[in-house]
Amino acid sequence: MTPTPSSSPRFGYGTNGFAGHRLEDAVAVLADLGYQGVALTLDHCHLDPFAPHLARRTAALARRLHGAGLAVVVETGARYLLDPRRKHAPTLLDDAPGARLEYLGLAMRVAADLGAEAVSLWSGTRPAGLTPEAAWDRLCRGCSWAVEEAERHGVVLGFEPEPGMLVDTLDAYDRLSRRLGDPPHLGLTLDIGHCRCLEDAPVPDCVRRAGPRLVNVQIEDMRRGVHEHLEFGAGEIDFPPVLDALTEAGYRGLVSVELPRHSHDAPGLAARSLAFLRAACAAVPAGPAR
Repeated sequence: MTPTPSSSPRFGYGTNGFAGHRLEDAVAVLADLGYQGVALTLDHCHLDPFAPHLARRTAALARRLHGAGLAVVVETGARYLLDPRRKHAPTLLDDAPGARLEYLGLAMRVAADLGAEAVSLWSGTRPAGLTPEAAWDRLCRGCSWAVEEAERHGVVLGFEPEPGMLVDTLDAYDRLSRRLGDPPHLGLTLDIGHCRCLEDAPVPDCVRRAGPRLVNVQIEDMRRGVHEHLEFGAGEIDFPPVLDALTEAGYRGLVSVELPRHSHDAPGLAARSLAFLRAACAAVPAGPAR
C-alpha cells in the first residue's frame, strides 16, 4: 500500500495498546475515532502468525482494514509469543535465533498479503558473554537474511533503534546499514520518544536526519534517560516542532501512537491521543516548511 501524499501526518495507533480487545474490535474503535492506520503487532491475541489458517485470517483482516479505510504497518515486538519465560526471546543475537527468523518471515508474508507499508524489527540486547563484534556479526547475518526475504516478498523493513539494545541510536542504525551495503529494503523505524530518551540532538533534528530512510514512525511522550512510553503531555517532548520536522522531511507514512502498557484504557487513551496530535498539528506555524 503506497502512502497518499498529504500536508499533515497520517496518524495510526498500535494494536499492542489494545491487548484487551479482539483485533476486529480494535480496528473498529480506531476507525470510528478517525485514525488512518494501525500498527499491527503480531501476537497471541492479534493475528497469531503461528495459529492455523494464517492466510485465511490475514485475508479477512485485509478486507476489514480496506473497508475501514485504514493503512497498516506490521510490528514484531510481541513480548512472549516466542518464549513464555523470556521477554522478546530469542532475538537475532541469540545462539539459536531460528524462532525469531521464522517469526520475521511470517511477518513479511502477512505484510505482503495486507499490503502493509513496512515491517518493523530491532536487534535485541547483547547476550551475556557475547563480545560486541560477535553480536554485530550475528545481527548482520540475521538482517542479511531478512533483507533477502523482504525483497522476495516485496515489502520494506523498518529497523528500529531501541534503548538498551545493540542498535539503540541513529548512529548504530547507520553502522548497521553501512555494514549491509545500505540495502534499499532496509529502511528506518523511528520512535519519537526514543529520540528524547537517548539521542544527543534535539528531537526535531533527529527527525530531519532520519528523513531520507524513514519508512515507519512511532510516537509517544518520554523523558530524557528514562525508557518509559508516556501519554502525551506527561513527558518532555514539544510536539509541534517534531510534526513540522516530519513534514519538512517529506515523510508520508504512518505516525502511530505507541503505548503498549495502557490497554486498560485503550479507547479513552486513543481518543485523547488523536485529539492531542491534531492540536499539535494545528499549532505548527503556517507557511513553507522550515
